[in-house]
Amino acid sequence: MKPGSTPITPKCVGNPSKHSTRTIRWKSLTDILALLAVLALVTVTPPSTYAQTLTVLHTFTGGSDGAYPHASLVMDAKGNLYGTTYRGGPANAGTVFEVNSDGVESVLHTFTGGTTDGGSPNAGLVLDSQGNLYGTTIVGGAFGAGTVFKLTNTGGETILYSFKGLHGAQPYAGLLMDTKGNLYGTTCRGGASNYGTVFELTPLGKETVLHSFKGSDGACPFAGVIMDAHGNLYGTTADGGGGAGAAFELIKSSVRILHSFRFHGGAYPAGGLVRDASGALYGTTSAGTKSGGGGVFKVTTTGQFALLYALPDGSDSQAGLTMDSSGDFYGTTSGGSGSVFKVTPTGKGTVLYKFTGGADGAQPYAGLIMDSQGNLYGTASEGGAGQVGTVFKLTP
Repeated sequence: MKPGSTPITPKCVGNPSKHSTRTIRWKSLTDILALLAVLALVTVTPPSTYAQTLTVLHTFTGGSDGAYPHASLVMDAKGNLYGTTYRGGPANAGTVFEVNSDGVESVLHTFTGGTTDGGSPNAGLVLDSQGNLYGTTIVGGAFGAGTVFKLTNTGGETILYSFKGLHGAQPYAGLLMDTKGNLYGTTCRGGASNYGTVFELTPLGKETVLHSFKGSDGACPFAGVIMDAHGNLYGTTADGGGGAGAAFELIKSSVRILHSFRFHGGAYPAGGLVRDASGALYGTTSAGTKSGGGGVFKVTTTGQFALLYALPDGSDSQAGLTMDSSGDFYGTTSGGSGSVFKVTPTGKGTVLYKFTGGADGAQPYAGLIMDSQGNLYGTASEGGAGQVGTVFKLTP
């Protein structure tokens, strides 16, 4: 299934058809414990052309610890990492997990996929100052169209909102939290035209649809939104917008297209945006460059667009970018077994690491996070000893 009434070219992040019918190889408890003891921290020596070292912090087994992590990570002040898996857990409906600084994984919550719970979380998490986690699920909830959930620091889960029809459906993306605790996000489907929505959710669970996409102004946002100092929101849609997706600005309830993607210079942006100090926006596309794959682009709020970098070997990127203090960008590709790359503001690109598809992982659909030492952390949705994904650290 590729959401939306218009065919979408890119391999959408967390496409249910990608893994929903795949057989997970469940292991006995003895096998799992033995595997974790051996593979909890696997250091992979990269090819000699790369100066980075990749360490596998956790290898998923496909059992109770989860399977197929599609989402990026969030880190707390102690260096603990939190994320989600799309599958795994007793109901095979996904998990929320923690990996501590020693590489030990703990499952904080397992989803049931039912009406009182969500299922198949595709996106990463938001962490508040009290240590509570917030996220979305694609399915489940009271109406079967996905949820927004809260997980307390003691492990208790609350469904803050269940999506239904006109108020949105299938939230593939993660959330943005403002200083008042309000949450902002997108749904790929639902809304007045079933092309998706941008929504706001109060801490008490009251939802407001800020915008329903019509197709001409964009369709099927797979990524979330970012906010400027004035409260304006910015994001991408993977389709529509008069072409092959759009970058948009949302002021109050009015959407303005900053750029319509039309195959030349990039198409079908599945990842979100990052913003530099001048207000310029940067993101990735999954197709449409001369290399046959995706690229890294820049677009200003006045609509000036430039393709900074075409991903090599026809690779595609399903994720957004991470920006460091120097203005350099880091991202992932999912072509082949996948890679981690760096791009300067002037468009000079470097492949930092290529996944082998073995113990290090494969198919990193999600974006990266960076710590104060410049280490990068992410997830690979496949690969590892169990072939159901890894959590990794890439050291410069």
